[in-house]
Amino acid sequence: MSQEDWPSLLFLPYPPDPANRDALNVAYRPSLKAALDRLRRPSGPARLIIAIPCPLLQGQLIRSKAFSWPQAQSLVAGVYSLLAAVCAQLGIPTEVDGGPGSVDATVLLIDHGRDRRFPAGFRPGIEPNNTIVVDLPTFASAYFPWRYIFSPRSELALDVYHAYLGFLEGRQTLRQDQLIPVESGLTLNIASGKTNNDRGGDAALTPTYPTVCLGGTFDYLHPGHKLLLTAGALLLQVPRETGPSSSSPPGRYIIGITGDEMLRNKKFAEHVQPWAQRARNVMAFLAQLLELNPRGWRDEGQSGAAGAASYPVEETPAGEQMRAAFRGGTIEVLCVCIQDAFGPTITVEDMQALVVSGETREGGKAVNEERAKKGWNALAVYEVDVLDAEEAPAASISATATATATADQYASKISSTAIRKKRAERAAKVGGTKI
Repeated sequence: MSQEDWPSLLFLPYPPDPANRDALNVAYRPSLKAALDRLRRPSGPARLIIAIPCPLLQGQLIRSKAFSWPQAQSLVAGVYSLLAAVCAQLGIPTEVDGGPGSVDATVLLIDHGRDRRFPAGFRPGIEPNNTIVVDLPTFASAYFPWRYIFSPRSELALDVYHAYLGFLEGRQTLRQDQLIPVESGLTLNIASGKTNNDRGGDAALTPTYPTVCLGGTFDYLHPGHKLLLTAGALLLQVPRETGPSSSSPPGRYIIGITGDEMLRNKKFAEHVQPWAQRARNVMAFLAQLLELNPRGWRDEGQSGAAGAASYPVEETPAGEQMRAAFRGGTIEVLCVCIQDAFGPTITVEDMQALVVSGETREGGKAVNEERAKKGWNALAVYEVDVLDAEEAPAASISATATATATADQYASKISSTAIRKKRAERAAKVGGTKI
């Protein structure tokens, strides 16, 4: 992989308090806009990791670290929603495999507070964090090398940015032209008078679960899909180790992906991606969250997944399942082809949590009704925010978008149907060739 194809990093400052959509827009929009505008290129797609430091995890030495899932998923949802709005304004496709001019962006949470100190002689390495939220030394040790590193021009951002560069030392030699300062927004903390270091203790802690399940089509993987997959992974209980000497099985993340037959009546169905391609894109995205590879991107495969060579994917001969192990075998991801509304939730008894969106909450109720008929335990149902025009800061859209970028057009930027429509329109312009 050439340096031009390496991911870039945007290291944002601590989030505002409260981290609602309006506050996130004021704090992060200028930096996001500058980084995205710099990255888009006519020669091919670009990749961006958006890192947000915030102290989330509690219980550093216990079997499972804990945090507030509603707080974490709301922050991730807010940033992905803002990302989609900025990309709509700039005309940048956000889906995976979006082609020239697109930016494939991933949001990561870094467990770090301004009072976090490290002893003299501390050597950063990879800590097997029990959630997908990683600490700053682990992030520096597992995510590199970078094409560019963008840092907002603010004291709040520079503090953690300089700490990060110290941990990155020895892993990548950076040229000055790879370190790009960008405009900073305004971060306010007005909710409770507390510092960012107190944020993690304000909300009730969320339990984690040995097996988490969710489902979707995942056609042209976009920010809405990424939020759903990230939110589910946050709930996963990850043991520190597995194997003969451990009594803990790996954390299991089961992703039901709609089969091709069920999508034949979708709008622009001829442009629906095949099941195997959609499953590979899910695996590649989750690898960025789950696989802590000390070689960073150096082991990437053709899919562009973080550490792709370090997690061999097993596929069934009939192409109905895809399985991979991450983080030394402590996490197992299973993609299952589903042909009905329930999928593995009513064929696999040993699962505990189901993640749904606001659009599919009724499906969660139906799943538990079916499980009750079998005498199985009900699943804990968690609902993620929906990324749509109503969830975006309306004032910021009207103030910054062009006259043609209406709320409906903004919503279309995070719809698989709209992505297929655009591809159909492009294909028609070039004589019906599928793109």
